Amino acid sequence: MAQTQGSTKPMKFGYTNVSYILSVMPESKQIESELGTYSRQLENQLKAKAEDFQSRVENYERGQTTMTAEARANTERELQQMQTQIQQFQQEAENNLQKKQMSLLEPVTEKISKAIRSVAEENGYTYIFNSDAGLGTTQILLHAPDEDNVTNLVLKKLGVQPPANATGASK
Repeated sequence: MAQTQGSTKPMKFGYTNVSYILSVMPESKQIESELGTYSRQLENQLKAKAEDFQSRVENYERGQTTMTAEARANTERELQQMQTQIQQFQQEAENNLQKKQMSLLEPVTEKISKAIRSVAEENGYTYIFNSDAGLGTTQILLHAPDEDNVTNLVLKKLGVQPPANATGASK
């Protein structure tokens, strides 16, 4: 155990896997369901806009030979604007989906954070590390003994029974 200079109290380190905890919490299924529904709504709106655009392009292509130069230019301008609006809608939809995910996850991650703090205080841990650094990033915790894995303690603090075969989704 590491000790700070001038202090006799040893530091105690623990770790947990926040992503795993989130995945086994009952709230995660509800969040996934809400996000799936919202995502499908946005996809359907985008699909309808794209189909309308495609239909207008086909109508334009069929009728352009009978149009005046001015009518062709106006229609092409309208189609270009429509295409730009569809691209903007797609970008806004992606942003809105991310915002929705963050707003749904915020209360759950706060609940997890409180449980981690409680477990740390109750078990004398000075520091608790997240063994899962997230997608596409290197884990912060590269090695630790299993007895310092507090994931199951956090799950129990949250009122979630850890799965029988799980050791807290180790490092």
